[in-house]
Amino acid sequence: MKIVLATHNAHKVTELGAILGASVPGLDLVGYDGPEPIEDGASYLENALIKARAAFEHTGLPSIADDSGIAVEILGGSPGIFSARWAGGRDNIANRQLLLAQLSDVTAVNRGAAFVCTIALVGPEGEASFTGIWPGRVATEEQGEHGFGYDPIFIPDGFEVTAAQLEPEVKNSMSHRALALEQLASYLNAMVG
Repeated sequence: MKIVLATHNAHKVTELGAILGASVPGLDLVGYDGPEPIEDGASYLENALIKARAAFEHTGLPSIADDSGIAVEILGGSPGIFSARWAGGRDNIANRQLLLAQLSDVTAVNRGAAFVCTIALVGPEGEASFTGIWPGRVATEEQGEHGFGYDPIFIPDGFEVTAAQLEPEVKNSMSHRALALEQLASYLNAMVG
């Protein structure tokens, strides 16, 4: 089964490929080289569908896309779908620094947050979606070398270290993306089986 991963983000290709490839026998996950659509949806699901539909239309192959972000409770769920451009551009360091500055006077007990990931699958059989939520809190400073995005400032529930301090295998076994991909893998295995 060949499926297009509708992203130009090399980190996501690596991460999703590592998680999904081990769960779905015979899956051939291929990258997407088509035009990048404008993500103007009002939710993670809408943005994921925009990308998956564009890839399916461009390639004719079943396509998956995800939209993800960090939702901070005290900020009413923001940055949310705007996480990748929170500081005005696609600069991970600037995004993290802005979020840390916005929370600089917020106590640890009020720094609750969650990583959210919604994956959309679009193919000849129709559309499906899967959502994973990884709860935790925002750290007071950046720590760790692994991961990308907000990983250096996100402390998952049950840990005292950031997602960027976790070994990739540990993170990939419990992250928001892993949870959504687990649902997708079950769905794909049921389709094939």
